[in-house]
Amino acid sequence: MNSWDAILLGIIQGFTEFLPVSSSGHLELGKAILGDTMVAEESLLFTVVLHFATALSTIVVFRKDIIEIITALLKFQWNEETQFIVKIGVSMLPAVVIGLLFEEQLESFFGGSIAFVGAMLIVTAVLLWLADRSKNTGKPVTFKDSFIIGISQAIAMLPGISRSGATISTSVLLGNDKSKAARFSFLMVVPLIFGKIAKDLLSGDLSAESTNFTTLGLGFTAAFICGLIACTWMISLVKKSKLRYFSVYCVIVGLIAIIVSFI
Repeated sequence: MNSWDAILLGIIQGFTEFLPVSSSGHLELGKAILGDTMVAEESLLFTVVLHFATALSTIVVFRKDIIEIITALLKFQWNEETQFIVKIGVSMLPAVVIGLLFEEQLESFFGGSIAFVGAMLIVTAVLLWLADRSKNTGKPVTFKDSFIIGISQAIAMLPGISRSGATISTSVLLGNDKSKAARFSFLMVVPLIFGKIAKDLLSGDLSAESTNFTTLGLGFTAAFICGLIACTWMISLVKKSKLRYFSVYCVIVGLIAIIVSFI
Protein backbone atom coordinates (compact mmCIF):
# COMPACT_ATOMS: atom_id res chain seq x y z
CA MET A 1 0.00 0.00 0.00
CA ASN A 2 1.37 3.38 -0.98
CA SER A 3 0.74 6.76 0.65
CA TRP A 4 -2.07 7.75 -1.70
CA ASP A 5 -3.91 4.46 -1.10
CA ALA A 6 -3.61 5.02 2.66
CA ILE A 7 -4.98 8.56 2.39
CA LEU A 8 -7.86 7.41 0.17
CA LEU A 9 -8.82 4.59 2.55
CA GLY A 10 -8.51 7.02 5.48
CA ILE A 11 -10.90 9.43 3.75
CA ILE A 12 -13.33 6.59 3.05
CA GLN A 13 -13.22 5.43 6.69
CA GLY A 14 -13.50 8.96 8.10
CA PHE A 15 -16.56 9.91 6.09
CA THR A 16 -18.37 6.58 5.99
CA GLU A 17 -17.98 5.84 9.73
CA PHE A 18 -20.51 8.61 10.42
CA LEU A 19 -22.39 9.01 7.15
CA PRO A 20 -24.98 6.21 6.86
CA VAL A 21 -23.33 4.36 3.97
CA SER A 22 -21.31 1.63 5.81
CA SER A 23 -17.63 2.23 6.50
CA SER A 24 -16.82 -1.50 6.51
CA GLY A 25 -18.60 -1.99 3.19
CA HIS A 26 -16.81 0.92 1.55
CA LEU A 27 -13.45 -0.20 2.93
CA GLU A 28 -14.05 -3.63 1.39
CA LEU A 29 -14.99 -2.01 -1.92
CA GLY A 30 -12.00 0.33 -1.69
CA LYS A 31 -9.60 -2.54 -1.05
CA ALA A 32 -11.12 -4.48 -3.94
CA ILE A 33 -10.65 -1.54 -6.29
CA LEU A 34 -7.11 -0.75 -5.12
CA GLY A 35 -6.12 -4.40 -4.87
CA ASP A 36 -5.60 -5.52 -1.28
CA THR A 37 -2.01 -6.76 -1.33
CA MET A 38 -1.45 -6.36 2.42
CA VAL A 39 -0.87 -9.43 4.57
CA ALA A 40 -3.54 -10.13 7.20
CA GLU A 41 -1.59 -8.64 10.12
CA GLU A 42 -0.77 -5.45 8.24
CA SER A 43 -4.36 -5.07 7.02
CA LEU A 44 -5.68 -5.56 10.57
CA LEU A 45 -3.24 -3.00 11.98
CA PHE A 46 -4.25 -0.44 9.35
CA THR A 47 -7.96 -1.07 10.04
CA VAL A 48 -7.41 -0.66 13.81
CA VAL A 49 -5.54 2.63 13.25
CA LEU A 50 -8.37 4.00 11.09
CA HIS A 51 -11.01 3.02 13.65
CA PHE A 52 -9.00 4.65 16.42
CA ALA A 53 -8.89 7.85 14.36
CA THR A 54 -12.67 7.97 13.92
CA ALA A 55 -13.25 7.13 17.60
CA LEU A 56 -10.99 10.02 18.52
CA SER A 57 -12.89 12.37 16.20
CA THR A 58 -16.13 11.35 17.95
CA ILE A 59 -14.62 12.25 21.32
CA VAL A 60 -13.54 15.65 19.98
CA VAL A 61 -16.98 16.47 18.52
CA PHE A 62 -18.83 15.36 21.68
CA ARG A 63 -16.17 16.51 24.16
CA LYS A 64 -18.60 18.75 26.08
CA ASP A 65 -21.15 15.94 26.38
CA ILE A 66 -18.47 13.49 27.51
CA ILE A 67 -17.12 15.92 30.13
CA GLU A 68 -20.66 16.51 31.45
CA ILE A 69 -21.29 12.76 31.63
CA ILE A 70 -18.02 12.06 33.47
CA THR A 71 -18.58 14.99 35.88
CA ALA A 72 -22.11 13.81 36.69
CA LEU A 73 -20.92 10.22 37.03
CA LEU A 74 -18.42 11.23 39.71
CA LYS A 75 -21.30 12.52 41.83
CA PHE A 76 -22.41 8.88 42.28
CA GLN A 77 -26.06 9.76 41.82
CA TRP A 78 -28.78 8.16 39.70
CA ASN A 79 -29.04 11.21 37.45
CA GLU A 80 -29.70 11.62 33.74
CA GLU A 81 -26.03 11.24 32.80
CA THR A 82 -25.62 8.07 34.87
CA GLN A 83 -28.71 6.61 33.21
CA PHE A 84 -27.23 7.52 29.82
CA ILE A 85 -24.04 5.57 30.66
CA VAL A 86 -26.11 2.54 31.69
CA LYS A 87 -28.09 2.78 28.44
CA ILE A 88 -24.82 2.83 26.49
CA GLY A 89 -23.78 -0.30 28.39
CA VAL A 90 -27.08 -2.00 27.58
CA SER A 91 -26.71 -1.10 23.90
CA MET A 92 -23.26 -2.75 23.81
CA LEU A 93 -24.46 -6.15 25.02
CA PRO A 94 -25.75 -7.60 21.71
CA ALA A 95 -22.61 -6.60 19.76
CA VAL A 96 -20.29 -7.92 22.49
CA VAL A 97 -22.09 -11.27 22.69
CA ILE A 98 -22.32 -11.77 18.92
CA GLY A 99 -18.77 -10.51 18.40
CA LEU A 100 -17.34 -12.98 20.92
CA LEU A 101 -19.46 -15.99 19.91
CA PHE A 102 -19.39 -15.56 16.16
CA GLU A 103 -16.08 -13.76 15.50
CA GLU A 104 -14.83 -16.24 12.90
CA GLN A 105 -18.15 -16.34 11.08
CA LEU A 106 -18.25 -12.54 10.94
CA GLU A 107 -14.68 -12.34 9.64
CA SER A 108 -15.63 -14.68 6.78
CA PHE A 109 -17.87 -11.94 5.37
CA PHE A 110 -14.82 -9.68 4.96
CA GLY A 111 -13.26 -11.65 2.13
CA GLY A 112 -13.91 -9.35 -0.78
CA SER A 113 -17.45 -10.52 -1.62
CA ILE A 114 -18.64 -7.25 -3.11
CA ALA A 115 -21.96 -8.82 -4.15
CA PHE A 116 -22.80 -9.39 -0.47
CA VAL A 117 -21.67 -5.85 0.38
CA GLY A 118 -23.91 -4.53 -2.39
CA ALA A 119 -26.94 -6.45 -1.10
CA MET A 120 -26.39 -5.16 2.44
CA LEU A 121 -26.06 -1.58 1.16
CA ILE A 122 -29.54 -1.94 -0.35
CA VAL A 123 -30.83 -3.13 3.06
CA THR A 124 -29.26 0.00 4.57
CA ALA A 125 -31.01 2.10 1.92
CA VAL A 126 -34.42 0.71 2.95
CA LEU A 127 -33.76 1.51 6.62
CA LEU A 128 -32.70 5.06 5.80
CA TRP A 129 -35.74 5.67 3.60
CA LEU A 130 -38.13 4.49 6.32
CA ALA A 131 -36.38 6.58 9.01
CA ASP A 132 -36.38 9.70 6.88
CA ARG A 133 -40.16 9.56 6.59
CA SER A 134 -40.60 9.40 10.37
CA LYS A 135 -41.76 12.47 12.26
CA ASN A 136 -39.41 14.20 14.69
CA THR A 137 -40.37 13.91 18.35
CA GLY A 138 -39.03 14.90 21.76
CA LYS A 139 -38.95 11.30 23.02
CA PRO A 140 -35.65 10.27 24.68
CA VAL A 141 -33.99 6.88 24.27
CA THR A 142 -35.30 4.44 26.90
CA PHE A 143 -33.54 1.39 28.36
CA LYS A 144 -35.66 -0.90 26.18
CA ASP A 145 -34.89 1.23 23.13
CA SER A 146 -31.16 1.10 23.86
CA PHE A 147 -31.18 -2.72 23.79
CA ILE A 148 -33.11 -2.81 20.49
CA ILE A 149 -30.72 -0.23 19.02
CA GLY A 150 -27.89 -2.42 20.27
CA ILE A 151 -29.30 -5.35 18.27
CA SER A 152 -29.23 -3.22 15.13
CA GLN A 153 -25.63 -2.26 15.92
CA ALA A 154 -24.74 -5.94 16.19
CA ILE A 155 -26.34 -6.65 12.81
CA ALA A 156 -24.34 -3.72 11.40
CA MET A 157 -21.15 -5.71 12.04
CA LEU A 158 -21.85 -7.16 8.58
CA PRO A 159 -20.05 -5.25 5.78
CA GLY A 160 -22.54 -3.12 3.89
CA ILE A 161 -24.91 -2.51 6.81
CA SER A 162 -24.22 1.02 8.00
CA ARG A 163 -23.75 1.15 11.77
CA SER A 164 -24.81 4.79 12.07
CA GLY A 165 -27.58 4.27 9.51
CA ALA A 166 -28.93 1.16 11.26
CA THR A 167 -28.76 2.56 14.80
CA ILE A 168 -30.14 6.01 13.96
CA SER A 169 -32.88 4.52 11.78
CA THR A 170 -33.87 2.02 14.47
CA SER A 171 -33.93 4.75 17.12
CA VAL A 172 -36.03 7.06 14.97
CA LEU A 173 -38.44 4.24 14.01
CA LEU A 174 -38.87 3.57 17.73
CA GLY A 175 -40.15 7.14 18.01
CA ASN A 176 -37.06 8.79 19.47
CA ASP A 177 -36.08 12.39 18.79
CA LYS A 178 -33.77 12.56 15.76
CA SER A 179 -31.05 14.68 17.35
CA LYS A 180 -31.08 12.47 20.47
CA ALA A 181 -30.93 9.41 18.22
CA ALA A 182 -27.84 10.74 16.43
CA ARG A 183 -26.09 11.64 19.70
CA PHE A 184 -26.79 8.22 21.19
CA SER A 185 -25.69 6.45 17.99
CA PHE A 186 -22.31 8.18 17.82
CA LEU A 187 -21.50 7.90 21.52
CA MET A 188 -22.56 4.25 21.86
CA VAL A 189 -19.89 3.06 19.44
CA VAL A 190 -16.90 4.67 21.19
CA PRO A 191 -16.59 2.05 23.97
CA LEU A 192 -17.00 -0.75 21.41
CA ILE A 193 -14.24 0.62 19.19
CA PHE A 194 -11.81 0.98 22.06
CA GLY A 195 -12.82 -2.45 23.35
CA LYS A 196 -12.16 -4.01 19.94
CA ILE A 197 -8.81 -2.21 19.70
CA ALA A 198 -7.81 -3.47 23.15
CA LYS A 199 -8.85 -7.03 22.19
CA ASP A 200 -6.78 -6.91 18.99
CA LEU A 201 -3.76 -5.53 20.87
CA LEU A 202 -3.97 -8.21 23.57
CA SER A 203 -4.57 -11.02 21.09
CA GLY A 204 -1.11 -10.63 19.56
CA ASP A 205 -2.57 -10.66 16.04
CA LEU A 206 -1.24 -7.18 15.36
CA SER A 207 2.30 -6.90 14.06
CA ALA A 208 4.31 -3.70 13.57
CA GLU A 209 7.13 -5.49 11.78
CA SER A 210 7.86 -4.15 8.29
CA THR A 211 5.10 -1.59 8.83
CA ASN A 212 5.34 1.74 7.05
CA PHE A 213 4.50 4.16 9.86
CA THR A 214 4.31 7.07 7.42
CA THR A 215 1.51 5.26 5.61
CA LEU A 216 -0.26 4.55 8.90
CA GLY A 217 0.12 8.20 9.93
CA LEU A 218 -1.34 9.47 6.66
CA GLY A 219 -4.29 7.09 6.91
CA PHE A 220 -4.89 8.09 10.55
CA THR A 221 -4.75 11.83 9.76
CA ALA A 222 -7.11 11.52 6.79
CA ALA A 223 -9.61 9.43 8.79
CA PHE A 224 -9.47 11.80 11.79
CA ILE A 225 -10.02 15.01 9.79
CA CYS A 226 -12.77 13.51 7.63
CA GLY A 227 -14.37 12.00 10.74
CA LEU A 228 -14.61 15.43 12.36
CA ILE A 229 -16.30 16.84 9.26
CA ALA A 230 -18.66 13.89 8.73
CA CYS A 231 -19.75 13.59 12.38
CA THR A 232 -20.69 17.28 12.58
CA TRP A 233 -22.36 17.20 9.18
CA MET A 234 -24.35 14.04 9.95
CA ILE A 235 -25.90 15.51 13.10
CA SER A 236 -27.22 18.40 11.02
CA LEU A 237 -28.50 16.11 8.25
CA VAL A 238 -30.43 13.87 10.66
CA LYS A 239 -32.16 16.90 12.21
CA LYS A 240 -33.14 18.16 8.74
CA SER A 241 -34.39 14.72 7.56
CA LYS A 242 -31.92 14.40 4.71
CA LEU A 243 -31.31 10.66 5.01
CA ARG A 244 -33.18 9.88 1.79
CA TYR A 245 -30.25 11.14 -0.28
CA PHE A 246 -27.97 8.58 1.35
CA SER A 247 -30.66 5.96 0.74
CA VAL A 248 -30.49 6.66 -3.00
CA TYR A 249 -26.68 6.62 -2.87
CA CYS A 250 -26.65 3.22 -1.12
CA VAL A 251 -29.01 1.74 -3.72
CA ILE A 252 -26.84 3.00 -6.59
CA VAL A 253 -23.54 1.79 -5.07
CA GLY A 254 -25.14 -1.48 -3.98
CA LEU A 255 -26.48 -2.23 -7.46
CA ILE A 256 -23.13 -1.32 -9.06
CA ALA A 257 -21.30 -3.64 -6.64
CA ILE A 258 -23.69 -6.53 -7.42
CA ILE A 259 -23.43 -6.00 -11.19
CA VAL A 260 -19.62 -5.73 -11.12
CA SER A 261 -19.35 -8.93 -9.07
CA PHE A 262 -20.97 -10.87 -11.92
CA ILE A 263 -18.82 -9.37 -14.70
